[in-house]
Amino acid sequence: MEAVEQMLSTTPNQPDLSRENLSACIDACVACELACVACADACLGESQVAALRKCIRLNLDCADVCATTARLLSRSLEPQEELIRAQLELCVRACKECGAECFSHASMHAHCRVCGDACRACEEHCRKLLREQSGAQP
Repeated sequence: MEAVEQMLSTTPNQPDLSRENLSACIDACVACELACVACADACLGESQVAALRKCIRLNLDCADVCATTARLLSRSLEPQEELIRAQLELCVRACKECGAECFSHASMHAHCRVCGDACRACEEHCRKLLREQSGAQP
């Protein structure tokens, strides 16, 4: 999203993290949130909904975690580093669990494959920011 990068570049409080990595992570979180909501909705439209109950629950949980992560990362005024770290770690966990569940249904449901891909991308971007935050190479 160009808007995210533009906002990050115009804020008077420049983030300590790489603007490029931060912007990419926010975009990945938003994309994952929307994919998870759409996947949960698609699962509800399937004939065997009961078999997808866990997937739906993880989709909804992951969507909420990703939305919160994107919002926290978007704020640059006096960031709470420990809170951001904890939220990134939570997002990694939520995306990993949701992605694994979605991939277990991917052979039967294309929407689960798409969601699993979005979860994997978000997990990778969050891990990259965690490494950068800890001073390791992004």
